[in-house]
Amino acid sequence: MTVDARLRRLPPPATGTAPLPGRGLLVHEWLARTGGSEQVFERLVDDFPEADVLCLWDDRRDRFPGRTVRETWLARTPLRRHKALALPLMPLVWSHRMRGSYDWAVVSTHSFAHHVRFSCAPGMRKILYVHTPARYVWEPDLDARGGSRVARAASPLLRAVDRRRAADAHTVIANSQYVARRIARTWSREASVVHPPVEVERIASECDWRSRLSGRDAGTAAALPHDFVLGASRFIPYKRLDLVVRAGEAVGLPVVLAGGGPEEGHLREIAAAARVPVHLVVDPSDALLYSLYQRARVFVFPPIEDFGIMPVEAMATGTPVVVNAEGGALETLAGRPVGAVFDAASPRSLREAVDTASRLPRAPVAEHARRFDARVFDAAMTSAVAGAVTGS
Repeated sequence: MTVDARLRRLPPPATGTAPLPGRGLLVHEWLARTGGSEQVFERLVDDFPEADVLCLWDDRRDRFPGRTVRETWLARTPLRRHKALALPLMPLVWSHRMRGSYDWAVVSTHSFAHHVRFSCAPGMRKILYVHTPARYVWEPDLDARGGSRVARAASPLLRAVDRRRAADAHTVIANSQYVARRIARTWSREASVVHPPVEVERIASECDWRSRLSGRDAGTAAALPHDFVLGASRFIPYKRLDLVVRAGEAVGLPVVLAGGGPEEGHLREIAAAARVPVHLVVDPSDALLYSLYQRARVFVFPPIEDFGIMPVEAMATGTPVVVNAEGGALETLAGRPVGAVFDAASPRSLREAVDTASRLPRAPVAEHARRFDARVFDAAMTSAVAGAVTGS
């Protein structure tokens, strides 16, 4: 997704938490220009304004103006442009003791950032915010990168090191109950849960996001059908956007797919062969994406995800969602009548879920989304980190 500079996220509120004692550091893997984990980390940087920042590399140099941002030596090599090639080196980079006198660190990790080590006093508190233990190490059936011969050969050693580095942490926080169970299974650690921040308040602030569109975005929106099934994500295989097309076919509605990525050509082939009109909206701005959420009959989110920020964004506009029965996106429904669940192996289940969701009233859906607002995340994280650092 592209980032619309006019629609920057809202600043976090004052949470009432006093500044933490000592010197703090916020750690992330690589920082791509956009992405779900990057959005979470940016919120953490806002929540802890006195802390320094450390990452493998940052692809947006203007991301944190006025903050001390440290990058590893990988940032000075061509590997920063080739994550797959850099991946085998990442555990070694993080395990090298980082210089700097820090009293606490919050580590946002989905690969190996939690391996980070410091030349600090033994009492330093390391708090992990875990998007997932590395799937290509622990659950290669969910991540194709773990299926290669080299990855399978390296996995036993990586698992041992990964578990040991997770044991070093003082506190472990997962982004969903689904991930907390994976942490218990893989790292043998108990984790509390703080769901990722979603800009619910901002999304719900506009009655009609089409009024914020201009130029090409306005033309794109005008060319779309009045009623449609929506899917949105990166255009990559595991997002299963083909199932969004199947959902539209099952209920006889046009389909809109929003996003961008290497699977665009394949999705256009699927669209050409579909029994209903399928429209691709490539790299939508925030305002255009939010307008699509508002206009959709239902938002279909097929992948097995660790959580699922986009279903909450859709619900913030009042649009009911359909999510996979497996994975963390199920938690976005919280057992409430704000969407429906489907079994990816059953076309009938998908059709029934879309039928059920499309009949739900929109006002309760929008109200339900507020429990995932970014300000809820702010309060929960600042409280959890303060408790870990001060021992309270």
